[in-house]
Amino acid sequence: MGDSRKPADRTPRSGKRRFPAASGAAPDPWQPALDPALLHALDAALAARPGDTAVGVALSAGADSAMLALHAAQAARRRGLRLHCFHIHHGLQAGADGWLIQAHRLAGLLGADCHSRRVAVAVDGRGMEAAARDARYAALAGLAAHAGVGHLLLAHHQDDQAETVLLRLLRGTGPLGLAAMRPVMERDGLVWSRPWLDQPRAAILDCARRFEALSGWRPVSDPSNGDARYARAALRTGLAPVLDARWPAWRETLARHARQARHLSDWVDEAVRDEWPALDPSADGRAFSLAAWRALSAPRQVAVLRHWLRALGLRMPTEARLQAWLRQLRGVHALGHDRAVRLGHEGVWILVRRGRVLCVPKTQVE
Repeated sequence: MGDSRKPADRTPRSGKRRFPAASGAAPDPWQPALDPALLHALDAALAARPGDTAVGVALSAGADSAMLALHAAQAARRRGLRLHCFHIHHGLQAGADGWLIQAHRLAGLLGADCHSRRVAVAVDGRGMEAAARDARYAALAGLAAHAGVGHLLLAHHQDDQAETVLLRLLRGTGPLGLAAMRPVMERDGLVWSRPWLDQPRAAILDCARRFEALSGWRPVSDPSNGDARYARAALRTGLAPVLDARWPAWRETLARHARQARHLSDWVDEAVRDEWPALDPSADGRAFSLAAWRALSAPRQVAVLRHWLRALGLRMPTEARLQAWLRQLRGVHALGHDRAVRLGHEGVWILVRRGRVLCVPKTQVE
């Protein structure tokens, strides 16, 4: 892994100009490509963090992240913020080197700093999609820290949100899991914002076409997005056309369900936070008392586990996996000793040691 700004790295560089504070219109010649609704949503995300001096964009060089960078350049300029683009090279596709070049070229057009990092994706039984996502988030956090950025923008949109709700419904993650992607989350010392969760992808693609006509820059296309071996691609290529024909507004409807589920999830989280101190949590929040947890009612036990996982930045398990965990944690003494409990989830183990439930990276446990 390496940062693109280091002399040993021969990847292209963009300029490193700090945007001056300005209140004028978008810089020529890209203004005709901008969408007012997309710009307003992004500007609102920046307004929520008035103390920032810089902001980052996760830039794959696809249409979605490219148009996010385009609009972020305008919004950042208005607010006197320095814009950084972060590109992660997974090495999983033959065209990945070209994607990196396109990312740097776009950043140059926008007058933004661009940083890239190559990562090796270790599947470890999680599946390629999950492993690549985890590697990407870790690398983005590293690049943001290197650049001194505390706020990172992600290009997920309404179509992505609707697909996530549908996939979670099919995987049985439960009503709180239908909250899907959150507009703002904190993880790895960063604030991650998704300002376009209520914006349709059609508007983003319209911007991309206008920008290409103006600049000649063309977004890249990841062939895995149409590979039905992957769950999300299977939904897009097989199920989405059927839904489009019968329920054309299904994306807006499912995105609305996500907002409603998020309200419920937030309410449950507030209740759990009030009783969390009674579980004798560790200072870093990675462990709590098994006995105190077992004294809770069954619904509250579930709520505490979900709250704990979310606070650690982990995804929600499927309902089947969650129920299996509950059986083991509730029956730990019947198993003989607490070391019999070792629950794998993403890149961590959930263990029971000396009467405490704890979460540790798999790399720390033999």
